[in-house]
Amino acid sequence: MDAPGHDGSETGRLAENIMHFGRVLRSAGLPVGPGKVIEAVRAVEAAGITRRDDFYWALHAVFVNRRDHREVFDQAFHIFWRNPKLLEKMMSLLLPSFGVQGEEPPPAHEVNRRLSDALFPGGKNGDGNPPKEEIVFDMAFTYSGNEALRKQDFEGMSAEELAEARRAMARMTLPIMHVPTRRFRPDNRGHRVDMRASMRAAVRSGGGIIPLKRRSRVRRHPPLVILCDISGSMSRYSRMFLHFLHAITNDRDRVHTFVFGTRLTNITRFLRTRDVDVALDKVSGAVADWSGGTRIGACLRRFNADWSRRVLGQGALVLLITDGLDRDAAEGLDFEIERLHKSCRRLIWLNPLLRYDEYEAKAAGAKSISNHVDEARAIHNLNSMTELAQSLSREWPRAPESGALAERMGDAA
Repeated sequence: MDAPGHDGSETGRLAENIMHFGRVLRSAGLPVGPGKVIEAVRAVEAAGITRRDDFYWALHAVFVNRRDHREVFDQAFHIFWRNPKLLEKMMSLLLPSFGVQGEEPPPAHEVNRRLSDALFPGGKNGDGNPPKEEIVFDMAFTYSGNEALRKQDFEGMSAEELAEARRAMARMTLPIMHVPTRRFRPDNRGHRVDMRASMRAAVRSGGGIIPLKRRSRVRRHPPLVILCDISGSMSRYSRMFLHFLHAITNDRDRVHTFVFGTRLTNITRFLRTRDVDVALDKVSGAVADWSGGTRIGACLRRFNADWSRRVLGQGALVLLITDGLDRDAAEGLDFEIERLHKSCRRLIWLNPLLRYDEYEAKAAGAKSISNHVDEARAIHNLNSMTELAQSLSREWPRAPESGALAERMGDAA
């Protein structure tokens, strides 16, 4: 089980190969340091290398701490430790392909882009030589790397691009429009006369003159409640969404964040930590159902019963981030999503699948959600997040647009 490119002295260079394997995982985005490499060597010494499965799970136990790291580790292991099938598929993505005109190319195996960049830094070809550099002149001077990054899907980003996207999210703000409340404040230009203040002023002046005091209604942004799906079908986006939610939570007050898969977890106090890495570590420790199944109806029932009266006061705005795929076949979801819709000022559904023009809400969960939301938006890149911020800063229509929304989702009656 020697690493690619090394000689056959496996026993003498096993520790060195494990070190190189740890570097590949770190380049692909996994938190691997020198301490974990030492632990991996000790684990392999204890488990032995007589069986490939024992060797795999010994390294897995050391290097994998989160469920979203399993796919990267699995591909890296089989490619680095010479699984011929996966290595051929990996190389087929890096070599040019030729085909007959009219013939459809065979579907390529999807390999994580961060892993591809880590195994083949600089985009080397299969022969080990870097590709010829092509110089392209932009005569209009309109190209921007940042603009290309903003349009790229989170799912297809490399590790460096994901880091740049996280830094961009940290600078984001969410300018939610201010809405009138029941409270008033003194205002000389207000449209409402404050009779109590006017009478108190008349008593102080002796009663000869009654100066009219005015007041105006206090306006402030409504509470923001986020319900984020962290199931397996949303795992590639949920991590990026949490960076976005961390930026929102530290930008304003009255933000309440919940994550759900098979159960509902309130992570608001964890996201208030200023350091985003520390905050996400706390969230990972508190949430036990990462990348599992989805029970949207049961989780919304828990939210409506335990949290709705606490956080949905004063016309709260609710962002529901999910793809609508439910393990329980939307059992009880229609009733719970309708109750949530009636309890808030506005319910917005953020679905990564809406980036496809041909998407239709055929799943039972997606159908139930589309019938009881005010707006549905795609959320898959930085541009979609910016458009969401612009939408929340505009005046909201009082009547829900459920009919137009159902027609767009392919579920019109």
